[in-house]
Amino acid sequence: MFRRFLLAFPLLLLAGCTAGPDFKRPAAPVSIAYTPQSLAVQTSSADTLQGGAQHFSVAGQIPGDWWSLFQSAPLNALIERAFKANPDIETAQAALRSAQQNVIAQQGFFYPTVGVSYSPSRNKLAGNMGGNSPGIQGNGTLIQTYSNPAGPNYNGPAYYNFHVAQMNIGYVPDVFGLQKRRVESAQAQEQQQQMQLRATYITLASNLVAAAFEEASLRAQIAAVTRVIAINRENLAIMHRQLVLGYLAEIDVAAGEAALAQAEQALPPLNKQLEQTRDLIRALAGNTPDNDVPETFELADLHLPEELPLSLPSQLVEQRPDVRIAEEQLHDASALYGVAIANRLPQFSVQAVMGGMASSPDWMFRAGGGFFSVVGNVAQTIFDGGTLRAQSKGAEQALIGAAARYRGTVIAALQNVADTLHAIESDADALKSAAAAEQAGKKMLELTRRQYRLGYVSYQSLLIAEQNYQLNTLSLIQAQAARLGDTAALYQALGGGWWNHTVDRPANLQQGEHAS
Repeated sequence: MFRRFLLAFPLLLLAGCTAGPDFKRPAAPVSIAYTPQSLAVQTSSADTLQGGAQHFSVAGQIPGDWWSLFQSAPLNALIERAFKANPDIETAQAALRSAQQNVIAQQGFFYPTVGVSYSPSRNKLAGNMGGNSPGIQGNGTLIQTYSNPAGPNYNGPAYYNFHVAQMNIGYVPDVFGLQKRRVESAQAQEQQQQMQLRATYITLASNLVAAAFEEASLRAQIAAVTRVIAINRENLAIMHRQLVLGYLAEIDVAAGEAALAQAEQALPPLNKQLEQTRDLIRALAGNTPDNDVPETFELADLHLPEELPLSLPSQLVEQRPDVRIAEEQLHDASALYGVAIANRLPQFSVQAVMGGMASSPDWMFRAGGGFFSVVGNVAQTIFDGGTLRAQSKGAEQALIGAAARYRGTVIAALQNVADTLHAIESDADALKSAAAAEQAGKKMLELTRRQYRLGYVSYQSLLIAEQNYQLNTLSLIQAQAARLGDTAALYQALGGGWWNHTVDRPANLQQGEHAS
């Protein structure tokens, strides 16, 4: 029976099995839309800057450099330069390389470990060994001879050399898949870092686009407020002349001065926001605050894309980096559950030593100088206070939690796209209304100013018309910037097109591919 065991033992080591559940990718959402009601095929339009109608296309592709669709050469140059200089990109790249090396390191446990050692020594034997005197065998091995066993024979100390060289081989067969699950865990972590790098690129580009749009909006608002201040100063100069001529009372002039002060008060906060936005752009580009970027942005230089992609929910889970990261976290939890199960099973190991020893190196591997040892070991934990069982139960609950977290990430991703689609549709309508209000306010201001100069209306009527026009102008600018921002948010919400971009893209990470 023992002989049968010896014959079956190598087969057991080679066959093996893998503890724990095999990972299966979660099913894609069955949803075919993002809203209970069907969305309009296209948005409303307005006869103003950034007022074109936008069309949704399920078959539309998201380019890797989606920001180029806004047709701004300064924006393109800024983002490409930031990709090379932003510290977050370098951090994510280093994290990916570290994860890749961890996979290689973990795969190394599948192979035997081999080590060699050589230990030369110089030794002295005392001379009062009771008649013992050293001798050397023909193979160079030290022996003792006994010339006078009846009493001490002081022949003086003996000196000799001794050399030991050996090779150690250790192998831990992966009988129950412990190492396989650990490699699977490391590969899942590598996939997470790959997607984290993609997410870092997308986030950086999106933040730069948002900052550029904010700068363009602030510059337009500053220009509008500056025009309002100029109009108020012109009106105040007219009022002073009318006061001298006796056509106005001092209270009317005071009201004009208050209106000018109020308009001037709106300018410093806008200038502050503009400078802070420029600080943000410099930081995102990898620059220190004193190192400016050459690019500046105006609303008139930006183009609103008319064709918008609309990926299906089943495609979204393939495209969104956060969903892919959550999936790999689920994969990692599954593998770690397998590790915890395998740790409760018997552990096998084989150790082999071979080498030679002699008083002279050239005799170490001659006849009689060699030695070897082969030891097999099977170990099983009998009692550990419930530690391994608790670790297994904890890993199982972590797997359940990772599955729930994945579902939550998918729901949040779908909600993000839905919110963005609603914003695109709503802000298109808001821009249409803002454009109509701005045109009406402008016409009303021109008519009121003309009547005021002819003396048909009071200054209060002119002041109200100016204030309405100012508010309408600022609302129009904000609505124009919102439409640009909504479009950029949609590209980000749909995954950012990383599968179509080649900047530092991992060669083995294509859309839909996953590590085995």
